[in-house]
Amino acid sequence: MTPTHILLIVFIFALGACIGSFLNVIIYRLPRGQSIVFPGSHCPSCGRAIRWYDNIPIVSWLVLTGKCRHCKARISPRYIVIETVTAGLMAGLYAWYFVLRMRDGMGPLAEDWPTFAAHGALWCGLLACTATDIEHWTIPLEVCWFVSLLGAAAATIFPPDAALLPRVAPMVGAMGVAAGAGLIIAAVLQHRGLLQPSFIDATETVTCHDNRPAGKDDGGKIVAVAATRQHGVNPRREILREVLYLSPAVALATAAWMLMRFVPTVDQWVRRLSDVQQSGGFALHFNGFQAALVGYLIGGLLVWGTRILGTLGFGKEAMGLGDVHLMAAVGAVTGWVVPSLAFFVAPILGLLWAFKLLMTGKQRELPYGPWLAAASGLVMLFHDGIIEGLKSLTRPGAGY
Repeated sequence: MTPTHILLIVFIFALGACIGSFLNVIIYRLPRGQSIVFPGSHCPSCGRAIRWYDNIPIVSWLVLTGKCRHCKARISPRYIVIETVTAGLMAGLYAWYFVLRMRDGMGPLAEDWPTFAAHGALWCGLLACTATDIEHWTIPLEVCWFVSLLGAAAATIFPPDAALLPRVAPMVGAMGVAAGAGLIIAAVLQHRGLLQPSFIDATETVTCHDNRPAGKDDGGKIVAVAATRQHGVNPRREILREVLYLSPAVALATAAWMLMRFVPTVDQWVRRLSDVQQSGGFALHFNGFQAALVGYLIGGLLVWGTRILGTLGFGKEAMGLGDVHLMAAVGAVTGWVVPSLAFFVAPILGLLWAFKLLMTGKQRELPYGPWLAAASGLVMLFHDGIIEGLKSLTRPGAGY
């Protein structure tokens, strides 16, 4: 390891600790409906503002021995844990990509820093969503939206190598753009009240395992629970509202496919836009945007489709919309392959945890979001080996 690598790892570790400090703000405030900007950092017990020298990531918690300087109230160890884990993840990700060179397509940091920043933001987002989901059984959608926008922007402005962001065929890209436009139309229609959100009355009728109403408890925590017919909610009817919400995207994507399939002029025009030799730099950036958009759509659709089919089949709300946004963010940053693989890895991790609970007798169930996040992280790290293993299985003569 060169001195440059060591200095960068130390710098990224310190930067990651600072980011982890901000993640603590997100984890605490967003589920409670509080602003992450105002007021500034303060003790939740006495309300006193935290001075800068008491707000140094990792160090301040150790110096204060986990207590407020003023009221001596206990500061949750979660703060130092999140800061340390975030710092370790960022430094480790740098070492994995640029020291160990475990991902094909990743060049020098000076060239591929936007992709590294997007991947780092995704890891931070996954950590924040995991911590929030474990504590509150809800995923902060704002985090998913920010990561998705950052991933799409990085892919469009600084298109990475195809090994890091798989490109899509012109027809698939056109269908993705059309589907994205359909989602925007549906969002506008819902905003104007022409489409009603699903499960809109669920928080008023559904109760949690301890008989509190779903929504916010007395401490301001978000409480989430799956809605069933026993709670006065018809899940199958409600899920059809989501099918209706998706209908503009499906209709426009189908129209794009039909135009390219049966109208040669449209097909040639779309292919020209995606051809670097004919459209130059525009095609390079346009292809990066399409790859991120299709990744976003496929990542979200895998979970959303499961949610819809599961709800229709079992008559109980299956999975959550937060999981949809989580996997959509993974796809926006990494393309369609990573969320597709992670979708099948996550159940394995969940089953291993269930087996552990069965063996130990401890009934600490976890929501599904952390398994999706963990699976996404594992696939990102071992992507090249997984792809090579899958290719070897499909080669002629493979198997026994």
